[in-house]
Amino acid sequence: MAIAALCAALAGFWLARELDSAAPQLTSGTWLSQPRPVADFQLTDHLGRPFTAHELHGKPSLVFFGFTHCPDVCPTTLAKLAQVKKVAPVAGLQVLFVTVDPQRDTPTAVGLYAHAFDPDFIGLTGDPKAVEKMLAAFAVTAMRVDLPGGDYTMDHSAVVFLVDAHARIVGIFTPPFDTRRLAQDLLTAAPHVVARS
Repeated sequence: MAIAALCAALAGFWLARELDSAAPQLTSGTWLSQPRPVADFQLTDHLGRPFTAHELHGKPSLVFFGFTHCPDVCPTTLAKLAQVKKVAPVAGLQVLFVTVDPQRDTPTAVGLYAHAFDPDFIGLTGDPKAVEKMLAAFAVTAMRVDLPGGDYTMDHSAVVFLVDAHARIVGIFTPPFDTRRLAQDLLTAAPHVVARS
């Protein structure tokens, strides 16, 4: 009897461990089989304060790269992320909007832009080399495209990255984004990305 109870306890422990480590199934993105630690970086937030990889520790993050002069993809994506954040409350979740256009996007500019979608969104910018380092850390591509009349726009990756509380990229969401599916994916992934006490 004692042996049977011990076997049942061990089986329960093993099963719980297996379920805990099982990768969540995402419908609007990909869960990475090998988490990618985010390389250190040094950016500036919308209040002019330094923002480094250290700020990614202890809380999960959704990270999106764009620019304030973006005509369609950026505002559409940020509006959907704001909706997702309301319907899928994940403990400590922070949403980061990182500019790919540091030449025009000052801390104030990225802050005003990000806060137009959600007052808790964090806008990030920096000098061009610092932004390039951040882009490389997330393997994001961005390219300036000159327009007639001397203006320009930016072509850039439009994915949203899910970073866990250990500052590791664990998931990548790809457009087109569906608010309902993205919210469900975030709730599914939540036990795997939040800080554990």
